[in-house]
Amino acid sequence: MAERRKESDSLGEVWVSAERLWGAQTERSLHNFPIGDHAVPRSVILALVSIKRAAAILNAERGALPVEVSKAIIAACEEILAGQHADEFPLSVWQTGSGTHTNMNVNEVIANRASELLGGMRGSHKPVHPNDHVNMAQSSNDAFPSAVYIAGAQQALQDVVPATQALAAAFEKLEQRWRSMAKVGRTHLMDATPMTSGQEAGAWAAQLSAAAEDIAQAATRLTELAIGATAIGTGLNAPAHWGEAMAAALSRDLNLPLSSASNKFAAVSSHDGLLFVMGAYARLAAALTKMANDIRWLSSGPRCGLGELQLPANEPGSSIMPGKVNPSQAEALVMVCMRVAGNHACAYLAASSGALQLNVAKPLLALCLLESGGLLAQAMNSFRQRCVDGLQVNAQATAHFVERTLMTATALSPLIGYDAAARLAKLAQAEDVTLRDVVLREGLLTAEQFDSTMQRAFGIPPLADT
Repeated sequence: MAERRKESDSLGEVWVSAERLWGAQTERSLHNFPIGDHAVPRSVILALVSIKRAAAILNAERGALPVEVSKAIIAACEEILAGQHADEFPLSVWQTGSGTHTNMNVNEVIANRASELLGGMRGSHKPVHPNDHVNMAQSSNDAFPSAVYIAGAQQALQDVVPATQALAAAFEKLEQRWRSMAKVGRTHLMDATPMTSGQEAGAWAAQLSAAAEDIAQAATRLTELAIGATAIGTGLNAPAHWGEAMAAALSRDLNLPLSSASNKFAAVSSHDGLLFVMGAYARLAAALTKMANDIRWLSSGPRCGLGELQLPANEPGSSIMPGKVNPSQAEALVMVCMRVAGNHACAYLAASSGALQLNVAKPLLALCLLESGGLLAQAMNSFRQRCVDGLQVNAQATAHFVERTLMTATALSPLIGYDAAARLAKLAQAEDVTLRDVVLREGLLTAEQFDSTMQRAFGIPPLADT
């Protein structure tokens, strides 16, 4: 049997594995919530550790925490931030809705490690106590949501926005490369007037650029922290202006424009700012789904579909059909977007689950936010590198469709009238010939007039006589 030690909390004694840095409350959570396999996101743990580090510094500066205890807490925090003790934070998302168990998990690990650094023993709560020292001037009510917001802001600004901008830039390159390549536009999945492949790619780029701006703006709502609220927003057991001091310290440490929320009661009872970011992620997911599906349609074939785009051949597409290549990156991106949409709906329910003075679905909100942001950033980077950067226009297919489309009749309306243009389009469809053939046969325009009209309207080069 593995060696164990006794830890204690307000409910009594608990046996904990001697090799673990966590304490009684972490152990209780492990036993009481054996639910699922979603661990509290690592980025939330690190943000909480940053909060504990900042608090130790400020509490020592105001004379409330012995200097040697402060230094030990800071040292323990810096070990964790450097990557040590990563396996000491095992708790599930499916725990108390305030995130108290995770806050105490962090407090206990830091306290035990700090005590060791000062020559004390794990589990003794001496000389460093998890509540009295590590959690000084804090509550789970404000520390946990502040950590979630910090992690979310970091991810949005450092991962999601750059990935979105990079994908937009990739489409902008295609917009320039394909700017003179005429193709058939489509509405309702039916032929529409011609355009260029560059204009199509430019539309995708514009969607993404706007989405990146929205996410960056929404992320400012995550920089308004609940810190300083302590119990339910009262600021109890914290000095005056504690929230502002903590936000300033964390801003310096994390290089983020953080502030303490002006209304602390709202900051712990509701998380509308987080839901605002989730809405921006859902908007991005909708745009990504549209463009990924566009690329799937346009690359369908290669011989019996539209075949206008050629995909990079990254891997075999079938275990039974030799030579098949599938739009796998687009499919993966669409699945990610489905998950993001589901997380958005889940976050709506979680954000509405405030019970009087406290939202009680905070760990779930953290999971929804951070899973969505992580998936979006990773999927966009993969889609860009393994699909968009290698996309090619099949000029033979696009030219064939441009020649065959009847919707170039739109450019003839100002010259011969809508009814005459419609009649010619129907005649060409019935006879399975091109619109140009019919116009020349009817003698309504010369070849030069028809070709120059198409060139002016759509940038279509003159076609050879058939």
